[in-house]
Amino acid sequence: MKMIQRIERAAPAIKKRLRVAAYARVSVASERMQHSLSAQVSYYSARIQKHPEWEYAGVYADYGISGTGTAKREAFQEMLAACEAGRIDLVLTKSIQRFARNTVDLLQTVRRLKALGIEVYFEKENIRTLSGEGELMLTILASFAQEESRSISENIKWRVKKRFEQGIPNGRFRIYGYRWEGDALVIVPEEAAIVRRIFQNFLDGKSRLETEREFAAEGITTRSGCRWVDSNLACVLRNITYTGNLLLQKEYIEDPITKKRRKNRGELPKYLVEHTHEAIIDKETFDYVQKEMARRKELGPLANKALRTTCFTGKIKCGICGKSYVHDARQDRNAPEGWTCDSKKRKNGSCGVKGSIPQKILLKECAAVLGLEDFDEATFLAQVEKIVVPEHHMMVFHMKDGRQIERHWVSTAKKDCWTPAYRAQVSAYRRSHVYRRAGASCLTTRIKCTVCGRNFQRKTNHGIHVSWRCMGKDAPPLREDVLKAMIADVMGLPAFDETAFSERMERIEFHAPSELVFVFKDGRQVSRTWVKPKKTMPPHTAEQKRKMSEAAKARWAKRREQS
Repeated sequence: MKMIQRIERAAPAIKKRLRVAAYARVSVASERMQHSLSAQVSYYSARIQKHPEWEYAGVYADYGISGTGTAKREAFQEMLAACEAGRIDLVLTKSIQRFARNTVDLLQTVRRLKALGIEVYFEKENIRTLSGEGELMLTILASFAQEESRSISENIKWRVKKRFEQGIPNGRFRIYGYRWEGDALVIVPEEAAIVRRIFQNFLDGKSRLETEREFAAEGITTRSGCRWVDSNLACVLRNITYTGNLLLQKEYIEDPITKKRRKNRGELPKYLVEHTHEAIIDKETFDYVQKEMARRKELGPLANKALRTTCFTGKIKCGICGKSYVHDARQDRNAPEGWTCDSKKRKNGSCGVKGSIPQKILLKECAAVLGLEDFDEATFLAQVEKIVVPEHHMMVFHMKDGRQIERHWVSTAKKDCWTPAYRAQVSAYRRSHVYRRAGASCLTTRIKCTVCGRNFQRKTNHGIHVSWRCMGKDAPPLREDVLKAMIADVMGLPAFDETAFSERMERIEFHAPSELVFVFKDGRQVSRTWVKPKKTMPPHTAEQKRKMSEAAKARWAKRREQS
């Protein structure tokens, strides 16, 4: 018998087109480089769109940004986000230098994309990252690119150094009080008057903090419209440019890859160029201010008249971090004033010494060490060099005659802070905010027992009824549902209302043997007799009936077996 087999025509497999993107970058922001970047973008756009097996996924370009890092390259970050979202299969780029000049960043990015199945093709080096030898060649050539960037940086540093040696500044830096006209610094009269005032305030003995407050009160701001603060006032006082001289190479770039700037503290030579522009402050005044700043720095907070200092300021040192203890007046809360390690005042700061030293304890221990009945400031300053705190509840007094006296103390701060006035304040607060506590209700602390003087507490009787019971057990339990119904009747309400109760009712008093007195906030009192409610049990559910029936049958079956 002949067999007939029908052969279906196979549907042609449609090959999925690759979604291809390109990345371009130039590091120098100039007209010539802008044309170069535009040419790269046009080239890649046309190339991707002409390829029949490719689907255009965009061209990402960064203009005027170095390739030694990735954080500031916005287009590069957008391309990586598109890769993470699965919108790109292949990335084209001109060369390794265009993609990254940092070996670590390059390899991390390539491996990140490789894990997503995305290939990067470097045209100049003809490297595909998904190929077997791709990463090896990439590592070698990326190192060359990074060293090339380092070499370029060294060449630029050499050129800048030669400019400094010739007395030419590297660029037109911004400085308050001057503006650039061509290659010369010209005084701005309004700003120069502020600069002179800053120096004059300092010469008059005012601290930078006092000048800051003075300028804030008068509405004097910086060129950018910001408030004058301690840091930029210090910069003005330390800037030698105001004397008509230029000090070059005050800062330098530590590493060409990280581009981190550091202050030049002697690592590199500095260049002083004299009489380059008109002075705002004469050199003698400037030098005197520098010496005075050094003197005040040596004195520490004692040199700042704007600070509230005492004889203990700068005298109490932390034995772990070495910082001074600072005075904490604690005027905003009911706690005794004391002294705390400065490291704890800073953000996320902690040196290991817990707690603070109360002022009362400090005065007491100092008087004991000095052999006095009452603390005397003059005697303390004359005999005590410093106080070191190696651990909490311990102080070591370093005397000026070389002796070291160790003292241990016990804090009574918590006990001392509970004054009658503060206790009344806390009680009033708790009465008005009690309903916010977890597990509390509007009746919490409102039911008083006049027999023992204690409050009633809320209790649950095996999940059946909620009752309020006297803590001293001198009163019968008050079932909550019956009590609320009684409260509603006393207040003339159809049902119990929490808001009305909190606003109108002061408390409920229990008087033996069974009297409840409802005290209103307006002074009115209503008395009711408490009648113990009959015990009521809820009807059994079908599940409870079934379990009881099974238990009864089991008991009878066991008895029959025994008989």
